[in-house]
Amino acid sequence: MSKRIILRLAVCAAVLAGLIVGGRYLNLTALMRDALAWIQSLGIWAPVAFIVIYAVSCVLAIPASILTLGGGFLFGFAGGVLYVVAGALLGAVAAFLVGRYFARDWVARKIERHERFRAIDDAIAREGWKIVLLARLAPIFPYAVLNYGFALTRVSLRHYTTATAVGILPAMMVFVYFGTLATDVAKLGQGVKSNPALKWSIAVIAVIAVVLLARIARRALNRALNNQPQ
Repeated sequence: MSKRIILRLAVCAAVLAGLIVGGRYLNLTALMRDALAWIQSLGIWAPVAFIVIYAVSCVLAIPASILTLGGGFLFGFAGGVLYVVAGALLGAVAAFLVGRYFARDWVARKIERHERFRAIDDAIAREGWKIVLLARLAPIFPYAVLNYGFALTRVSLRHYTTATAVGILPAMMVFVYFGTLATDVAKLGQGVKSNPALKWSIAVIAVIAVVLLARIARRALNRALNNQPQ
């Protein structure tokens, strides 16, 4: 047995073990809360720790919505968006590389029930990075499934990374903004004045905009997958 095959099997085993332990034996929500509390205590190293933990959660297919909200709570809107997108993108690229070069057969078995991935691969052959962008804007699959699934398609790493960065940005911005609202609520409890009506109005408008964008992207993606003219 070659070293390459042994390495692939080891990576497969590690990823599978992480998924099993995370899904069956651990309270992921509590772990995320504890991780945020620990990150907050790190001072200037907090952004680095946050990005690494976020990336690892993507590779292990652990839902990271609490971390996304926590990014806004810990770092504010601008910093939160920067660190959340950095962590999500790093995790997406890592999962893509694992799926393409180390665990291709294992990933193929895991997503073979998602028949639409064959149509996605064909659409990528025709339209390239646009399909990745539309799939990110209109999340027809969970984030981690897309990360590993795209590794089996013909998309290049460069196009995958660029389209992913752009496609995840709108939803990430909304989640991070809601995280900043939690900070405002905490400040209100400390007697700091705020304007919650305006900020929640912005939040509602942002959610509506992202939902509409997702619907438009979903329709465009369905047309592309059905090989229909735009």
